[in-house]
Amino acid sequence: MFGAEQVLLSDNGHDVVEYMRNNLEIESYPLYKKALLFKTTTWSKKSYKEVRALCLRQKPDVAHFHNTLPLVTPSAYYACRDEGIPVVQTLHNYRLICPGALLMHNAQVCEKCIDGSYRHAIRNKCYRDSRIQTWTVARMLKYHRKIATWKNIVNRYIALNEFSKRKYVEGGLPEYKISVKPNFAYDLKKIGGDHGFAIYLGRLSQEKGVSVLLDAMRGLPGFPLKIIGDGPDKELLESKNSNYNNIEFSGKLGHDEVMGAIEKCSFIVVPSLWYENFPMTIVEAFSCGKPVIVSRIGALEGIIEDGKTGLHFEPGNARDLAKKIEWMVDNPLERKRMGENARRVYKEKYTPERSYEMLMDIYSQAISDVKNNA
Repeated sequence: MFGAEQVLLSDNGHDVVEYMRNNLEIESYPLYKKALLFKTTTWSKKSYKEVRALCLRQKPDVAHFHNTLPLVTPSAYYACRDEGIPVVQTLHNYRLICPGALLMHNAQVCEKCIDGSYRHAIRNKCYRDSRIQTWTVARMLKYHRKIATWKNIVNRYIALNEFSKRKYVEGGLPEYKISVKPNFAYDLKKIGGDHGFAIYLGRLSQEKGVSVLLDAMRGLPGFPLKIIGDGPDKELLESKNSNYNNIEFSGKLGHDEVMGAIEKCSFIVVPSLWYENFPMTIVEAFSCGKPVIVSRIGALEGIIEDGKTGLHFEPGNARDLAKKIEWMVDNPLERKRMGENARRVYKEKYTPERSYEMLMDIYSQAISDVKNNA
């Protein structure tokens, strides 16, 4: 989403200056420097120095952050603060209240760390299946919660949906600082036909619930499903479903190929087990006038209106999902109606023009906040 937002700003006449640090940088570190990551993940002197110099040189109106873990670190917020630059942070996941970022453990929703106690996460190795790395992230979160970085240094947060905003408020972020701005997609005007197949589009990993979808599809041999994407579970899922002719694994595709598949499909399925933030898949489906079947969980329940722009099913319940897919297949006129509704919702909420208006309003709030507290 960062790239699309950058293009959006440039298209509207704004100069965008990037500051990025690639995690591959860590691979070149000598052993002693890797050992110090437990400390530098909490506060990077390098990032502070570079970001402050960048602010002095470029004098930006606002600094918009997307991810600071593990190399940039929240020290970059302070560099901007010390130069009088407003700070905006997009909340793409639940990192500030969960070391694992997903609010999930063992394929189940888990909210045990929201209150700032991270022992559960450390014990269960919730970040990269490593107790040491989870402790490192938890140390960073605990330190910045203690010195009130999240409350006092960031001027505005962008949550992608109301559900995410509520979770962050429960986790201690000031409600007045959190604005809701969903993802957007460019309108490619690909309102295609219905070629009689469903799509799953996304990462092939446990939290995405792909195995639930595949279990459902095994009972519907007459209707094709295309799985588009890659991930750690790809080989396992392929091997378990190699005998089912209605299931096709397409692998990772380019954006044009993805949009071409969405244009031709009947509907899209998002079977997630975790609190999805705002899948681009849904925005792109809406832009093409396609209904979406989703798990009745977290933000998905609010993004998709049951019976209007798609259908809900019980999370993790393959039998219920199979019923909803079968209903969607057997009711082409209703499917078409839901797709038309989805297209209308896209034009109302998820266009670049609407997103730009909301982003400018958030930036204005952040700028006013700095001026009022100068």
